[in-house]
Amino acid sequence: MISPRWWMISVTGEPTSPAYLELHAAGELTKRRDKALRMLAQCRLCPRECGVNRQEGEVGFCRSGRLAQVSSYNPHFGEERPLVGRGGSGTIFLTNCNLRCIFCQNYDISHLGRGQEVSAQRLAEMMLQLQHLGCHNINFVTPTHFMPQILEALVIAADEGLNLPLVYNCGGYESVAALQLLDGIVDIYMPDVKYSNSQVAERFSGAPDYFPRMKEAVREMHRQVGDLQIDDGGLASRGLLVRHLVMPEGLAGTAEVMDFLASVSPDTYVNVMAQYRPCYQAHHDDQINRPITTEEYRQAVQAAYEAGLHRLDERPLALPRK
Repeated sequence: MISPRWWMISVTGEPTSPAYLELHAAGELTKRRDKALRMLAQCRLCPRECGVNRQEGEVGFCRSGRLAQVSSYNPHFGEERPLVGRGGSGTIFLTNCNLRCIFCQNYDISHLGRGQEVSAQRLAEMMLQLQHLGCHNINFVTPTHFMPQILEALVIAADEGLNLPLVYNCGGYESVAALQLLDGIVDIYMPDVKYSNSQVAERFSGAPDYFPRMKEAVREMHRQVGDLQIDDGGLASRGLLVRHLVMPEGLAGTAEVMDFLASVSPDTYVNVMAQYRPCYQAHHDDQINRPITTEEYRQAVQAAYEAGLHRLDERPLALPRK
């Protein structure tokens, strides 16, 4: 029985429960879990397609084995407003990554591997604890390489009363085949859309095929959940929420990114992010060894509007002027 306290209200005003509960009641969530776990035996969870046997402890590009690794979990109040509300977004920061962004602000987690291996039972307990604390959703940060482990824990958590929407907070470098296993499970997809240029993507993230792979993935996400739905209280219940980090000297290819997002839907909710700062190894590259300027951010926002997008989450920080 789902507690009415945790039910969300859709844009139509009708109560909705998280997507995965219906699948769980029908036994389909367990089948998806089993399919996902089998993928670990010859891992192709992301476009790297390393093919390693993570069931036996082998590791590929993401340096992750059979168990999920968690750096931290807590109510988070720094996420987008539709996720935070009063109770915060229940974030679970997963360790390692399938990208190698040289400017990563969380490099100690994604590159250096700070975190601990956890069982499915322990991961489920984290979700339930965040629900108990009053969070509005469960927000998996960098989940791509741990998707099977998340489903493994979700079955346990759903059995024990979890009924919050799930947020899939990823880097955008995803496998469509893996995403299809999440159809009807994930409520809110929140991908980064980083670059539109293959040379830039290879230079900064080691992923020359980032743009075409990201486009396929975002279209699949939108097919599953549609545009972001926000209730009368300002909380997101379902849909696609995109993040785009504006980079110095237009290196992210923002205009082309925005044209693509508008082609998915002009109602795409986009956070045009102003908080780039040189972290990790960015100081080795003169083009990205500085914050963005006010003018660079203004141009990025203008590109979004010119592409036909209108649902922008603009929160510019104190930026240096050009």
